[in-house]
Amino acid sequence: MTATEYTRYQDIPETTADLEWADLVTIDLSQFDEPGGKKKLASQLKHAISTVGFFYVINFGLSEEEVDDQFARAKDIFDLPGEAKQKYRVDPTKQGFFGWKPRGSRKQQHGLVDSLELYDDPKWNDFYKERLRPQPLVDDAEKTEKFQRHLASYVLRRLLILSAIIMELDDEEALWKLHDYESQSQCHLRYMLYHPRTPDELEIMKQHNIEQNVYGHTDFGTFTLLMRQPVAALQVRPYGEKKWKWVKPLKESITVNVADTLSFLTGGYLESSIHRVVLPPEDQRDIPRYGVIYFAGPDDSTLLQAVKSPLLERGQIEGDNNRALPPVGVTAGEWVRIRFGSIDANYANNKDNKVVVKNVEVPSYA
Repeated sequence: MTATEYTRYQDIPETTADLEWADLVTIDLSQFDEPGGKKKLASQLKHAISTVGFFYVINFGLSEEEVDDQFARAKDIFDLPGEAKQKYRVDPTKQGFFGWKPRGSRKQQHGLVDSLELYDDPKWNDFYKERLRPQPLVDDAEKTEKFQRHLASYVLRRLLILSAIIMELDDEEALWKLHDYESQSQCHLRYMLYHPRTPDELEIMKQHNIEQNVYGHTDFGTFTLLMRQPVAALQVRPYGEKKWKWVKPLKESITVNVADTLSFLTGGYLESSIHRVVLPPEDQRDIPRYGVIYFAGPDDSTLLQAVKSPLLERGQIEGDNNRALPPVGVTAGEWVRIRFGSIDANYANNKDNKVVVKNVEVPSYA
């Protein structure tokens, strides 16, 4: 299937269901280099992060065709025969946490299993150059590497500079400098497919009043960049609220959320956001839900400690923030490994559980 044909997926009609959509700020990155642009965008970002932790980014320097190409790669990967995908199977003892995970790998309550199939692709740098990758990515390597590098050097860089401005850091690139694309880190591009639930699974979920495919949770890194998904299923919980709200698919946008590591690096001021994935509305429930997501994080060796910030020195942490830093000496790489190690248990009891880091309990934030 060509990218042009695959555009049809992006053009799937939005749901007609009457949903309560979250009110998200839109950050226009085309204003970044304009006079006063960074200050204006930093103010908008601060508001977005202090209310929901999710926001949209537009004018992010990639064409619709370039985004569609990556959704086409997702379909190409998941259309491979099962035996062809097995060689890329995630194995923490060999290849780390990158690779392919089949649907149904994780047990859930009431005899259910997860409906998520994914392939996590590490950065295209010298450190991972010998990485075994699915043939569709190898065949389209130049475009795929360009896509990943652009998300890092253009989108992520600007968001981290705006975050540094919010934190009043002397060096506005201080946070960005922790994200060296050529270094080893847990940054990766996720190709994802939520398979539609079977009638039997839907009946079990109905009987037990289960609506979520993935429990409420926070992400592990700094920012998560989600390419637009026309099938609604993502929900967020605004800070200070108990009610979940839907995230509306906004054309030609990236949906972004704050994750744990950025919260730690900013002393809890930029709070990691809580979200979950639920069953799509009835009129989209039978549609496979593909996704392309960039999970950004700092170099593995980065210590998870708050940056030196005038804002933090004044004690200006707003809202109901209850973030607890991991113990002294924990690195970004260690944090991700520990969080990944808890996922099976999280699926089993349908919640984001606390983790133990260097014999210290670090609570869940969901």
